[in-house]
Amino acid sequence: MSNDNEVLLDKGKQNNSKMKTERKEGEPTSAFKGASWGALLVGVTAYLIGLFNASMQLNEKGYYFAILVFGLYSAVSLQKAVRDKEEGIPVTTIYYGISWFALIVSISLMAIGLYNAGSIVLSEKGFYGMSFVLSLFAAVTVQKNIRDTQKAKERG
Repeated sequence: MSNDNEVLLDKGKQNNSKMKTERKEGEPTSAFKGASWGALLVGVTAYLIGLFNASMQLNEKGYYFAILVFGLYSAVSLQKAVRDKEEGIPVTTIYYGISWFALIVSISLMAIGLYNAGSIVLSEKGFYGMSFVLSLFAAVTVQKNIRDTQKAKERG
């Protein structure tokens, strides 16, 4: 009976090792990649659903949508510029400065818009602020994961 158990254990170990994919050095784990994409999807989807269901005018909805798109782009752009600079890839000072400026402007526009929004209750303001920040953070993390994965594959 113990020989049968040993055979089953050996087969289980073989199956586990076959299922396990090898990860290159410096590549993020699949769990981290999935969590990052999940956070981005949850943040952006929640923000957009909240915006769709909001009882504000269409121009206000457009304002908040534009800030989300601008914020996502500026966050990813800044992350890329910072990382390029860190890795010795040339980044012009003007691009680096504009990237910082764009992110600061997008966050400021969101804060000012929410502060001045009289038609939005405080809990909604908190919801938009949190989903905006989650989306920005997740976009940076997703971009970083994509770059780390690409770099790990190039190293071979």
